[in-house]
Amino acid sequence: MALEQGSTLKIGDRIEVTIEKVAHGGHFIARHYGAVIFVRHAIPGEVCTVELTSIGKTFNRADVVSVKTPSDFRVTAPCAFSRPDGCGGCDFQHISEGYQRTLKSQVITEQFARIAKMDIAVEVEKISETTKWRTRAIATTDSKGKLGFYKSRSNTVIPVTECLICIDEIGISELSQKALKPDYRVEVSASNTGERTVALASTGAKEKARITQGPAVLHEKVLNKVLEVSHESFWQSHKMAPEVLTNTVLDFGNFRQGEHVLDLYGGVGLFTAAILEVIGESGHVDLIEGSKSATSDASKNFASYSNVKVITGDVAKHLPRISNPDVIILDPPREGAGKVVVAQIARMRPRAIIYVACDPAALARDSAYLADHSFSLMNIRAFDLFPMTHHVECVALYAQTDVS
Repeated sequence: MALEQGSTLKIGDRIEVTIEKVAHGGHFIARHYGAVIFVRHAIPGEVCTVELTSIGKTFNRADVVSVKTPSDFRVTAPCAFSRPDGCGGCDFQHISEGYQRTLKSQVITEQFARIAKMDIAVEVEKISETTKWRTRAIATTDSKGKLGFYKSRSNTVIPVTECLICIDEIGISELSQKALKPDYRVEVSASNTGERTVALASTGAKEKARITQGPAVLHEKVLNKVLEVSHESFWQSHKMAPEVLTNTVLDFGNFRQGEHVLDLYGGVGLFTAAILEVIGESGHVDLIEGSKSATSDASKNFASYSNVKVITGDVAKHLPRISNPDVIILDPPREGAGKVVVAQIARMRPRAIIYVACDPAALARDSAYLADHSFSLMNIRAFDLFPMTHHVECVALYAQTDVS
């Protein structure tokens, strides 16, 4: 039964609410006598009974217990472990496939409106089926050595016997049957050339995981080029993401022979590999990346190219030493590039900036910074590279609008 007006909400309380809209981060907004509640496993328009899981000064959190008025877009989660008290990896499995993308589009629009004061609408494009897409996974064993994934916002491990979003080559079902040490992190990577690496580390350890199966370096083929990717180097997790994102960067960049390109947060050189063919021997690329593992891979990947310079270190510290790029690509971590880096990028006055982003809030914030420096958003595409989750990948193109 719903609490009366004036009652103080407490963890464990169950109340009836109407779900208003999707929020950034995979939650849905409801209100109870003015109190804002972020609800998991809901859908806009539903009337649900929810249980409070945390209480805060500005908002509260809750999980759906039962649904009184279900949405037409509600489906049965295909994975038995995807439930309010279960695995925290997939937060959209209870939502129909097409509506998942609609909600992600709404989040992008809302973030740009709220943070960047920009009115944009973008369709989140379907890339693949909603299962069997993930090529990188980090599982954890519980205190009994059972393999699983963390519960949402918790250190509790939910044991699993399979993971529907992982490609078969990851082998979660196989690993779940093995006798594993308790409280261990299990990192698995599978390349599109048929390689698989498994690495283990204690959950409390700070050192990198120890490889127990497979090669230390994987080989990924993208657009007829093979790149070395060490197990600890970043690589896009969706099996189709490298090709989809590379083709979008090439399309947005309209690269020309002889151009100077900056590949910021460039990793092992995914975008550099494709750009080199277009800019030719007369062009050159400066790739800057903070991960020593990734730049070691990049140095090997481009060892035969004299027109590629690989730089290890903080992007903000190295940018002042570079001048006159024609195009800048950046694919920063989830927190985005930030005000300092954006200002340095804008100072160089490239003809185009291409921003690859996995967080729409960070992209909206940095879009506002770019606008302050007279760079306007010219195009944006969004891709559903994380089906069954709230995450979405965007690629945005900016050009200078004030050249005075």
